[in-house]
Amino acid sequence: MTTDFPAVRINKGAGGWGPGLVVRVHGDRNIVLSVTGGDEHPVAKRIAELTGGRVVNAFNSGAPDDQVMCAVINCGGTARSGVYPKKRIPTVNVFTASPGGPLQKYITDDIYVSGVGVSNVETAEAGTPAIGDDGAETGQASQPPQPDGSDAAVNSTAVGEVKKESAFSRFIIKFGGAIGYVITSLLNAGREGVKLILNTVIPFMAYVALIMGIVNYTGLANWIARSVSPLAGSLWGLLLLGIITGLPILSPFLGPGAAIAQIIGVLMGAQIATGALPVRYALPTLFAIDGQVGCDFIPVGLSLGEAQSETVDVGVPAVLFGRQLTSPLAVLIAYGFSFLV
Repeated sequence: MTTDFPAVRINKGAGGWGPGLVVRVHGDRNIVLSVTGGDEHPVAKRIAELTGGRVVNAFNSGAPDDQVMCAVINCGGTARSGVYPKKRIPTVNVFTASPGGPLQKYITDDIYVSGVGVSNVETAEAGTPAIGDDGAETGQASQPPQPDGSDAAVNSTAVGEVKKESAFSRFIIKFGGAIGYVITSLLNAGREGVKLILNTVIPFMAYVALIMGIVNYTGLANWIARSVSPLAGSLWGLLLLGIITGLPILSPFLGPGAAIAQIIGVLMGAQIATGALPVRYALPTLFAIDGQVGCDFIPVGLSLGEAQSETVDVGVPAVLFGRQLTSPLAVLIAYGFSFLV
């Protein structure tokens, strides 16, 4: 594979993870995919500038996996961190996030680095090997090894021997295999569930608890509550809040972690608990502050679904503008049902 294009070394930043990556353009694989929301991220622009590649904003247009040189993301360590490593696409996280989330097993130090800033991207020394120089293709799922002829012969022999067994023996073998499959599946599910709780859920709960402690100790909680309470105290205010959180320009920035929605939700819950706001406003308030949830995940979700680049081009703005319409509509519907409380 040709190495005529300049290579760049991408080192981890302060508090980051991974020994770093070396990437370069390989033929059609020349796209630096920016999956950070808003404009193209400066790190993505820097990588493209030094390698001669081109930046594609995943929120504006898609790109085939076989043309992506690397992906620049801003993920705190959940699903998005593992989507591109699973496809064996070099992943550069501008957040200081170590491997975590449901796709943690795919996040390895040969394909992922975090905490990266513009200053951590530099031209690699001449002759430095880059990902893909050895001819291995990225963006392709690994295929399981195929059995050779000897295995096939053994399997054929085993099948022949089983056929000689009685019907009762065959039933016992199948029943035992089914039980083993169920037990193994449950065991693996339990193991993955515990890992997810320990590595993702509990740290995020601690993060939200820390933020709540800070805003309450500093008095910021009361200021936020006084600022938002006028909106949450009337239908028109809730509609305005739903429109604001659903704005296509803001929703991708408000979405990561849903931290803002959780903080405001806790504060509004406290206001309702003390009687400052009627209970019937709880449901419409919930929909008013949650209009942005998931908007930062749209390109990643489409990628998980293996959507074509044309689908991503249309799908991202369609969902964002669709959320702008459904957010205040959801507030209206919730307000109508709130009278049943």
